[in-house]
Amino acid sequence: MSEESANLDERQFQLTRIEKTTAPAGEADQQWYEYVIGEGTSAIRGKRAGSRKSVKQYAEEFAENLNRRANLGYSPYAARTTRK
Repeated sequence: MSEESANLDERQFQLTRIEKTTAPAGEADQQWYEYVIGEGTSAIRGKRAGSRKSVKQYAEEFAENLNRRANLGYSPYAARTTRK
């Protein structure tokens, strides 16, 4: 394995934190969790209602999808062109 591909393997998005948080206004009837998905110095923070298990599963799938896109060689934030 080359040094470059080893560095890419280390730079994977992953769930780094999940904890209970306060519900947004009008949503007090459900339990809410805040999660953090990190990769290097990047962090994505989100909130989601549900059980801890369901929010963890969602965040892990989210990180997996980010990694899948990164492995395709483009950024999900890059500008796209439309074909005519």
